[in-house]
Amino acid sequence: MDVIEILDKGKAEFHFVHPDDFREYVRDKKKRDWEDKLMEEREAVKKFVDDGDYLAYDFSSLTRGPQSLIREIIRQRKKRLWICAKFTLLESVLLAGAGCVEKIDVGFLGFGPYIASKVERGEVKVYDWSNGSITYRLVAGAMGIPFIPARDLLGTDTIKHSGAIVAKDPFSGIPVALLPALNPDVAVIHVQEADVYGNARVYGPTVATLETAMASKKVIISAERIVETIEFRKDPNMTLIPYYLVDAVVHAPFGAYPGGTQGYYEMDAEHYLKLSSIATEEDMQKYLEEYIYDVDSHEEFLEKKVGMARLKELVRKAEILEGFR
Repeated sequence: MDVIEILDKGKAEFHFVHPDDFREYVRDKKKRDWEDKLMEEREAVKKFVDDGDYLAYDFSSLTRGPQSLIREIIRQRKKRLWICAKFTLLESVLLAGAGCVEKIDVGFLGFGPYIASKVERGEVKVYDWSNGSITYRLVAGAMGIPFIPARDLLGTDTIKHSGAIVAKDPFSGIPVALLPALNPDVAVIHVQEADVYGNARVYGPTVATLETAMASKKVIISAERIVETIEFRKDPNMTLIPYYLVDAVVHAPFGAYPGGTQGYYEMDAEHYLKLSSIATEEDMQKYLEEYIYDVDSHEEFLEKKVGMARLKELVRKAEILEGFR
């Protein structure tokens, strides 16, 4: 009997759900009924994000990131989260600064000096992966398989700080990285359009939007627009996320701010500069107090901390750029 030869092994802890357990959860807990899932952000986060959850989010804090949902998670002071930092800058740092996060699987993590200080003090544990390997793990989780072979991570020291295993491929004899499947407890995803049942459309770049939704036990969608279901039936091929994967739908215009959403508005570079200048604990707590704790909702944040004039300017920039495409 042939046995796969193990060549190397990473030392990091990793989140893993047995595929049969995930299958059982989806079978017993996911509803297929046509049920109105539209609710306020406060209710969605309270109902579907628990302390200690593994949290995944899509896509990037620069483009179509679920920023309003992240702010609500912080506002509700969720604790002991383990997050998947794939293509992220803003979300991971704010969640860490608010004390919501204990562990981060790092694909790409920006705002280095502040987060580095949290890691050095032992307040946050960081496990190295890559954008590609985390995406592969979500793909495996969506497929219902325990691991996925890839050549990602090979030839780098990242492998040593991940939870991957390097094995000899029994077919070719070459080394491959075996990446454990990733099934998050909850995913938060921002989209351009959704209906009240959870059908969702995304325009522009994606990475693993559908796979993230398929791999996760609970899914919260925030949308720029809520549209009638008949629009999805007219062009079903445009539906990226089907309703039966989704647990909650939140209407959140400018939900990706200060990032942008393609076709709607550009990112607010000035606000990002403010965030990137955060270097100390005092600066971070001041930002959290002013922009998150001091407001009760996403709508109040936009009204009091951003303003209609600034939002209109970002919309106008998107319209100008769209004209050049």
